[in-house]
Amino acid sequence: MNTALWMAQVFAALVFTVTGAAKLLLPRERLATRMHWAAAWPRWRVKLLGLAELAGAAGLVVPTVTGIAPVLVPAAALCLAALMGGAVQTHRQLREGVAPAVVVGALCLLIAAGRLG
Repeated sequence: MNTALWMAQVFAALVFTVTGAAKLLLPRERLATRMHWAAAWPRWRVKLLGLAELAGAAGLVVPTVTGIAPVLVPAAALCLAALMGGAVQTHRQLREGVAPAVVVGALCLLIAAGRLG
């Protein structure tokens, strides 16, 4: 079970690292070509979302690796699941596919449940 949780944590952390870094580093106009919602959001909000995703990615891995406050892993996973809930709502409003956000959000919920139990 521990190995499966680690694999899920690393996968989710990689997903959030890539997407968060893109939101932080790429101009909003370039993001909007693939992430249509970005065109309607203010730049600061896109950057804040990217920062939250990067912080969440670190929160999925760093506490367990260091052994310092491992209770932060399920907290980070729950926060990222909430972000994915918002992503589902945004994609529904834009009439886009919600499957990736649902899958990653569910994975975060499983991580939280596994690390709390």
